[in-house]
Amino acid sequence: MATKKSAGSTSLGRDSQPKYLGVKIADGEVAGIGNVIVRQRGTRIYPGKNVKRGKDDTILAMKEGKVSFTTSKVRRYNGKLLPRIFVHVI
Repeated sequence: MATKKSAGSTSLGRDSQPKYLGVKIADGEVAGIGNVIVRQRGTRIYPGKNVKRGKDDTILAMKEGKVSFTTSKVRRYNGKLLPRIFVHVI
């Protein structure tokens, strides 16, 4: 058996870069045209009025105004009523 560890490559050091997801403009703040409101994976938050969903599910403002988050009840296949979150620019 070797008395010292070989100076080869390590099995560690393969960490991915951070993606910086989350809400970028909060409820009540002002958003400009084209501003990113939410960066997300999948549609956790759905687009509402004056808002568009990008190819990577990013929520973008289409008009200038105040950001508003609302919830509505949606019936799912298992019979439970689950909230669906919408974001609007008013």
